Amino acid sequence: MKIYFACSITGGRDDEAVYQAIVDALLEDGHEVPTAHIAKPEVISLEHVVEPEEVFTRDVDWINNSNALIAEVSTPSHGVGYEIAYALSISKPVLCCYKKGAKVSKMITGNTHAQLTVRAYTDLDNAQSVARNFISQLTS
Repeated sequence: MKIYFACSITGGRDDEAVYQAIVDALLEDGHEVPTAHIAKPEVISLEHVVEPEEVFTRDVDWINNSNALIAEVSTPSHGVGYEIAYALSISKPVLCCYKKGAKVSKMITGNTHAQLTVRAYTDLDNAQSVARNFISQLTS
């Protein structure tokens, strides 16, 4: 399965270990993650050289060609919010996961879209489980 992973880049990288854990779990399970590079510490320097229009076109294409989107939403991000809304607008299944206790926008937590799943996690292992359970439900 092809999974688009979304997380904050310019908004803050405090949850980078979680980003890496989720992407690692998806890759270990044999999924394709075209955005795996955004979980890595060097993402800022990698993305800095790419023009905004190229990022937009590339990312929309990746969402269009993915089976689902998983977004870590503990750190607010305009880009991640846009990606979530876009994926839902084209009926892609979306998981928004966040660190228990994080302040998450009510536009996410209050959204009743049939393709949206919102889950809190408690630690790295639980974050991986939340992502794996979401994918499992899609494939069963």
